[in-house]
Amino acid sequence: MIKLYGHELSGNSYKVKLFLSLLDIEYEWLKIDLLKGEHQTPQFLALNPFGQVPVIVDEDFVLADAQAILVYLASQYGNEQWFPQDAKSLALVMRWLSTTAGEIRQGPESARLYHLFKVTSINIERAKQRAEYILNQLNQHLSTRQWLEFEHPTIADVAVFPYISLAPDGKIDLTPYPHVLAWIERIKTLPNFVEMSGIAKPTQV
Repeated sequence: MIKLYGHELSGNSYKVKLFLSLLDIEYEWLKIDLLKGEHQTPQFLALNPFGQVPVIVDEDFVLADAQAILVYLASQYGNEQWFPQDAKSLALVMRWLSTTAGEIRQGPESARLYHLFKVTSINIERAKQRAEYILNQLNQHLSTRQWLEFEHPTIADVAVFPYISLAPDGKIDLTPYPHVLAWIERIKTLPNFVEMSGIAKPTQV
């Protein structure tokens, strides 16, 4: 059984948990208490020297980084609907994984870290600006489509979803972005969708 090391308030841990659920894969959840520094223990650093969650262990294969884990799970256990393999489609999905680690991390994710976890080293004004920028881009992109790419969800949607949906934790208002809000609700209606703190299932499905 796959082991997933993570923290319940980590959006990156959640996206792996969400994707495992969407794939209907059983796994063992192992909490790493970030607030108690468990990510810096020798035992955890042996799994991931970067000291970050999530980490998965699948038999003898150990892998860190949420985006890399999504690629692995989709390739190993999913199908090409989640992670297409032709060059153009693959590039379009990878673009969103890069956006997740770039603009989304610099914007909504950083604002959430500042307000929810009191990471005061973050420049909150810059984080707000970056959040508004990527949300405007997403809203425009989603104005003509249901999913980030293609006519069905991919790991691009799974990767982008958590920290966009959790933007209110960082005092980022999502109401000016109706197409983003509609996309969030579409993801919540996927079979086997799971919640986390700050992301609730829709009241009616």
